[in-house]
Amino acid sequence: MTGRLHHVVLDCPDPAALAEFYSGLLGQPITFRSDDWVAVAADDTSSGLAFQLAPDHRPPTWPGNEVPQQIHLDIMVEDPAACGPWVLGLGATRLDGEDVYADPAGHPFCLIRRPAWAPPIPDGLPTDDL
Repeated sequence: MTGRLHHVVLDCPDPAALAEFYSGLLGQPITFRSDDWVAVAADDTSSGLAFQLAPDHRPPTWPGNEVPQQIHLDIMVEDPAACGPWVLGLGATRLDGEDVYADPAGHPFCLIRRPAWAPPIPDGLPTDDL
């Protein structure tokens, strides 16, 4: 027997707001929404990211470990430096380290250059929406 990934779930204080952030960052739609759970995926039959209400959520500290990171996402982009202002415009904050940011709920993520083995990212990330 094997399993298959359904969603990667992030706890947060405002699932709808965090889903909007990742929907914009990944260029994928919100495919499910309830009061305490929102999902973002390519379509409603695909795995993706989900955001679960956690009213007492404490954002992780970075780079310190006073509150450890609960999850860390690497987001592939064509040019991490060029995409920095775009993710800040979406609501991210810059953290210490090269191309390291936090989403609006405080979860760290990194912008990484697309590896050569990965197919090109269609149209890249839109940087004209700032």
